[in-house]
Amino acid sequence: MSSGPLPAVLIEAFSNGPFGGNGATVVALTRPMSADWMQAVAASLRQSETAFLLKSEQGWMLRWFTPACEVPLCGHATLAALLALAHWRRLAPGERTWLHSRSGPLEVELPELQPGWGAIVLPSGELHPKAAPAGLTALLRDRLGCEPEGCWSSELGYWVVLLPREAPLASMHCLAQALEGPLRQGLVLMQGLDHTAGRPLIGAEPADYQLRFFAPGLGIPEDPVTGSAHALVAPWWQKRLGRPLVRGWQCSDRPGGMVCEAVSSAMIRLTGSGHLLWDGTLRTASEGWALAAGRRGDREDAPLPDLWSAWQTATHLPCSTASGDIPS
Repeated sequence: MSSGPLPAVLIEAFSNGPFGGNGATVVALTRPMSADWMQAVAASLRQSETAFLLKSEQGWMLRWFTPACEVPLCGHATLAALLALAHWRRLAPGERTWLHSRSGPLEVELPELQPGWGAIVLPSGELHPKAAPAGLTALLRDRLGCEPEGCWSSELGYWVVLLPREAPLASMHCLAQALEGPLRQGLVLMQGLDHTAGRPLIGAEPADYQLRFFAPGLGIPEDPVTGSAHALVAPWWQKRLGRPLVRGWQCSDRPGGMVCEAVSSAMIRLTGSGHLLWDGTLRTASEGWALAAGRRGDREDAPLPDLWSAWQTATHLPCSTASGDIPS
């Protein structure tokens, strides 16, 4: 199979327009490529994530790479991949499919009546009540003039802190450099929003809560819009507000939001929009980077278990937490 230009797009996920949300490049492959090649492409593109899609007889396979390493799950790049399939007319409005990943199959859907929007289903996780670390309490008192109203740890390794509604979270300077210990692996600061005019709109409806996410220990001082953080805290807000659907906003310097709906006790459907920033082709000398010819998985029409097994097993790259292994 000859190599040639590959379709590629840059989509700003969870954003209604340019220069917001969380950017991800999406590349459509015509055959399984090696992890070294995908890592080199991601390093050159220098987005927080680059997603690679590969069609098989049974569906689409998906892998995510930061500029430094491969990650097992990424929420905003999954939404970007879904919207890229819509842009390339490989998926129609109202159509649902599964993207097969290292974290298992992920259900995705294009809402029929919401052009430019997509829905992805991500795993959530339990929150475990904890006493707020003394250093964090002092830091929040200094930066925001308030103390935590609640604190939790999680199975994702993220810490979650509830702030008073009046805390100036959106205007706070990034506090990543001041974080210590396990807080550096992921800190979610969240607060409810008053039912007054001026709340951020997600679609045509106002947000119920907002958050910011810091993870300097993973190489991310602050993530613009973090799907995994919303999937983690949405069940808490659903229970607090007494309804199965809530709207979350991320008030970073590239803000964005999503609708969060309970699918099961362990899964959350995130629905959001995305903006296509550029559309083009990727041109690389990819000969010699593909998996060896003759491998069972080196055929686009190979059965999914064979193709996926060959692609992931033969090209696995371990990720270190120091290089950004985070499902954003």
